[in-house]
Amino acid sequence: MKRPLFISCLSASLLTGGFALAHHGWGSYDASRQISITSAIQQANWRNPHVTVAVRYENRNWEAVLAPPFRMSARGLEPDMIKPGTQVTLEGYPSTKIDSEMRAERIVVGGKTFELR
Repeated sequence: MKRPLFISCLSASLLTGGFALAHHGWGSYDASRQISITSAIQQANWRNPHVTVAVRYENRNWEAVLAPPFRMSARGLEPDMIKPGTQVTLEGYPSTKIDSEMRAERIVVGGKTFELR
């Protein structure tokens, strides 16, 4: 009887360990340098672990990493509000590893500010 319990626990830990590896920390963003980008959304991906949007700013394509979908919805921001073509302002921190990536702390859509953290 102890063997099936051990196998179940081992299987569960292996499965959940993969999720932990897939998620990244915020240490690769420069919190001492806040940036603001105002642009139209080119592409939006509403999925776990984080919503992302792509925008064009100063002749460069940027990707902004937003909050997880459940947090976005809890803050009142829904997928249809950040469709391609929607003008937004993204405020956050640039990546220290990828030149055109940022971690967004807030997004302004239709004149309303949504805090993401």
